[in-house]
Amino acid sequence: MTQAKEDLNRHDLYRSAGVDIDAGNEAAARYARVARRAWRPEVLGGIGGFGGGFALDVARYPQPVLVSGADGVGTKLKIAFATGRHDTIGIDCVAMCVNDILTAGAEPLFFLDYLAVGRLDVDVAEQVVAGVAEGCARAGCALVGGETAEMPDMYPPGEYDLAGTAVGVVNRDRMVDGLAVRPGDVLLGLASDGVHSNGYSLVRKLIAEAGLGWDDAVPGWRGTVADELLRPTRIYVRPVLGLLAAGLPIKAMAHITGGGLVDNVPRCLPEGVSARVQAGSWPVPAVFRWLQSAAGIGFAEAARVWNMGIGFVLVVDPDVAGEAESRLADAGEQVFRIGEVAPGPRAVVWEGLA
Repeated sequence: MTQAKEDLNRHDLYRSAGVDIDAGNEAAARYARVARRAWRPEVLGGIGGFGGGFALDVARYPQPVLVSGADGVGTKLKIAFATGRHDTIGIDCVAMCVNDILTAGAEPLFFLDYLAVGRLDVDVAEQVVAGVAEGCARAGCALVGGETAEMPDMYPPGEYDLAGTAVGVVNRDRMVDGLAVRPGDVLLGLASDGVHSNGYSLVRKLIAEAGLGWDDAVPGWRGTVADELLRPTRIYVRPVLGLLAAGLPIKAMAHITGGGLVDNVPRCLPEGVSARVQAGSWPVPAVFRWLQSAAGIGFAEAARVWNMGIGFVLVVDPDVAGEAESRLADAGEQVFRIGEVAPGPRAVVWEGLA
């Protein structure tokens, strides 16, 4: 037997065990093409090596602090599997990471994704990674690499898991750490684009109990059930970095993810102050009103599961709140004054709830 035939037989043997090397190589080639939309001049090399290089601009960041965050998409993936719609899940993955590191005032520099499958479907993988590239483009960071792991028997047919890591930078003297927060500071809430990527285990349970299909319509929702629930997480990087670049002092920031407003806002506050949030100070989208009603829970409890229409919160001095609102609106954000900081335990205190 020639060496070539022996190598071919070994490859067929590996494929028979559930791993297709050719499919992996084809996927990598497609990733390299879609990653071009998420590129920065500091990137050294491209997709396909053993590591991604990034030359930090020390002129812009003479006191660099690297800020990193890792996250996934959670059981929102189950809806992508059920509907065969995989093009926006990657945006969610990027958003969950870059919005987190943004809370420190960090500019996202680069992103790496990890896609794990039972059996690799190159077309599906390309859609997922194209979404990752789109999310990176929205955040202004580069997609420098990642990993696609084909692991037979680890995932049911047609399913996968997706996670990622973002790395950003901020000068040490410009870090946002919440220590300057004082009573009287204003809470500005930036509107979410929907459910984002949290609370989907309960969402799917409520949809199933209501007997709804993914192609059904619900009054007030934007499109079908699938349209509404697959709407990707909003990325707040550019407008918030714009405020910081303009010199507006942001004292603290919170990304409203798992735990909602109730658990996430206190994370950005120092001890000795509370966030007094005014119920009714922003319009709650129809999807959240439906979920709250279907779950049979009060608003405060719902706001510990979902974002309820507020995806990101800024804490600013009242003297600059008006200018911040104006700049954010000019950048395309819907912004609401949702409350203020007051003395008290580090927690959300609701005002205006019946």
